[in-house]
Amino acid sequence: MIVDSELDLHGHTVDEALTKLNKYIYQSYMGGMIAVRINHGYGTGTLRRAVQKELKRNSLVNTIRSGGYGEGGEGVTIAELADH
Repeated sequence: MIVDSELDLHGHTVDEALTKLNKYIYQSYMGGMIAVRINHGYGTGTLRRAVQKELKRNSLVNTIRSGGYGEGGEGVTIAELADH
């Protein structure tokens, strides 16, 4: 299964974004990915907080962090997936 290394959630409501996020994480894990990039944008921070909260609860995710310099900063969350 080929999965993009990035999920773009711009313009989605929190409910829409979380549905897409969970499907994406599952597909990425099943596709053998080690880490993924979630692009939620800056905005008010509501979507970022919801995405990070959901990722912390997901058993397929080991760690999360905000993007660093050159990765998108606070507008991006990087998730390292669980070992296969």
